[in-house]
Amino acid sequence: MTLWPAATEGAGQAAGYPALFVLVALGALVPVIPTGALVSSAAVVAFHQPSMALGLSLVFGVSSLAAFLGDLALYWLGRSGVRSRGGSRWLERLRGRATPERLERARRGLDEHGVLVLVVSRLVPAGRIPVMLACLLAGLPLRRFARGDGPACLAWAATYGLIGIVGGSLFSRPWKGVAVAVGATLLISAAPALWRRLRPSP
Repeated sequence: MTLWPAATEGAGQAAGYPALFVLVALGALVPVIPTGALVSSAAVVAFHQPSMALGLSLVFGVSSLAAFLGDLALYWLGRSGVRSRGGSRWLERLRGRATPERLERARRGLDEHGVLVLVVSRLVPAGRIPVMLACLLAGLPLRRFARGDGPACLAWAATYGLIGIVGGSLFSRPWKGVAVAVGATLLISAAPALWRRLRPSP
């Protein structure tokens, strides 16, 4: 009887990693899915498993690879839109998610720091799209973008995985750790918008 729960738990974990991959990759393409919260929640669950080290390693590897491939797909679609005469729906959607001020800051950062700014943009809430647009408009080749985006995705997965580890270590019940991790990631995501609303206008 004791083998059945273990087998069910193992099957659930095995199914969870492909689901995590699909959702994170889709979230890179459609920037409305809270991918950071997904990674943190998966890290909380992995933290409470018997094979904690393996589970956390899989969460890190799966999420960083999915984010990287999703970014490359979105950048490729954006480059296709830049090269086409009429543009593309993907490029217009990207433009709609970046204010002119943030796009200008991303352009200056790209001019001053090159692709290293990609690492920072992945860690700053809502910073990825303006930098990606700046790279597209600057004509950055896909290969060069990939060289900068790879370390960025690794740093992103490690950061949100760490949030999940902290949340998992605070509580013995995984659902409580998931709630804390999700709340923390959503608060981090909302912080820039709240700051822009609350700060006094110049």
